[in-house]
Amino acid sequence: MKNEISIGLLGLGTVGSGVATILQQHQQDLRHKLGVQVTIKKVLIKDINKERLSSLDPSVFCTDIHELLNDPSLDIIVEVMGGIDGAKNAIEEALKAGKQVVTANKDVMAEYGHELLKLADEQKCDLFYEASVAGGIPIIRTLEDGLASDRISSLMGIVNGTTNFILTKMKKENMSYADALAEATALGYAESDPSADVDGLDAARKMVILSSLAFSTEVHLDDVLIRGMKEIRDGDLDMAADFGYTMKMIGSSKKDEDGIEVAVEPVFMANSHPLASVNNEYNAVYIHGDAVGETMLYGPGAGSLPTATSVVSDIIAACRNLLLEVNGKRVHSAQHERVMKPESKQFAKYFHRVLVTDEVGVLSKMTSIYGKHGASIQSVMQHPAQEEGKAELVLLTHRISRQQHLNVLGDLEGTASVISHYRIEGEESA
Repeated sequence: MKNEISIGLLGLGTVGSGVATILQQHQQDLRHKLGVQVTIKKVLIKDINKERLSSLDPSVFCTDIHELLNDPSLDIIVEVMGGIDGAKNAIEEALKAGKQVVTANKDVMAEYGHELLKLADEQKCDLFYEASVAGGIPIIRTLEDGLASDRISSLMGIVNGTTNFILTKMKKENMSYADALAEATALGYAESDPSADVDGLDAARKMVILSSLAFSTEVHLDDVLIRGMKEIRDGDLDMAADFGYTMKMIGSSKKDEDGIEVAVEPVFMANSHPLASVNNEYNAVYIHGDAVGETMLYGPGAGSLPTATSVVSDIIAACRNLLLEVNGKRVHSAQHERVMKPESKQFAKYFHRVLVTDEVGVLSKMTSIYGKHGASIQSVMQHPAQEEGKAELVLLTHRISRQQHLNVLGDLEGTASVISHYRIEGEESA
């Protein structure tokens, strides 16, 4: 019977420091829960001479990753160093060495998760990755355990705190996109290069992880339709409000008899929908299960201690499995064949904002385009345009397929200037 479990920590940045802090400060609680001491024995850092706020004994620091991966005394490797190739290789080597692995790396799990989980199964090791999505929200554990008896039909959520912070500032304080992004950067919510966040790639990677798990299918990054928030135009948020909606960057995933669809894009949420009230840097995931119905998880999506809380929860799970000698007993292989929906089978309501020449017959021309593609219009509103001789039309469609939506836009762009277009969620399309 073990009386101590030893941890090797790869990285001591924002999340790594949080993990070290929790493990040090919660030792009595951990011993009570597990019955053994949990100790960080080695920590991989880049610069041995850099001053650090961590209270860890400097003797545990090292700069050679193989010193950790090849150390037989280490039971669990915790990867919080970030990046893709180096982190993936480290996880592979750790699993091949028979070590349990905990990672917070969404990039690696989105790109190589299926491969790494298969390796974990083969090596009879645990690979936990709760912190890879939504920071301190226990969404992975909820899907794997809490809702294991249910069949998930859809999930959607705000899974990127940077874009949600920016949209909140734009709506509530009437900030420009540039000013809101600058504030997000100053507060540490956005990186110096925010493209992964604002272009939707960060959220897309998280939706790959969630969709693969929820539907027990190998969903790939190429399967995700991605539209970034740079496509949002001046006045779009005000128009959303005029129609009773709030704009959010939403990751959505649905499965039915026609297959799976996954998207990340700016979306109009009905003000009555729970996701519409999620503001600032907070995340939330809204789940629909055949048995449970609708449920939502909400909380901080990033930050040192919230994310570290998820990492340490995974460490505790790995420790329990070690003590019970049941590591690697979870089955990670996909149950269902990967079938992605064609755009002709993806349905929603759409918002089209179009700049047209202000002349007799233009509305008739436009409605004929919708009719040509079988796209039914729910309502039309005209707004005065800033350009002389122009008019701005706002059209809301009934439920149409994404293919119909794209066909309509293709024809409109040949006859009018399409300013913006958004999918609408929160009503019949939810």
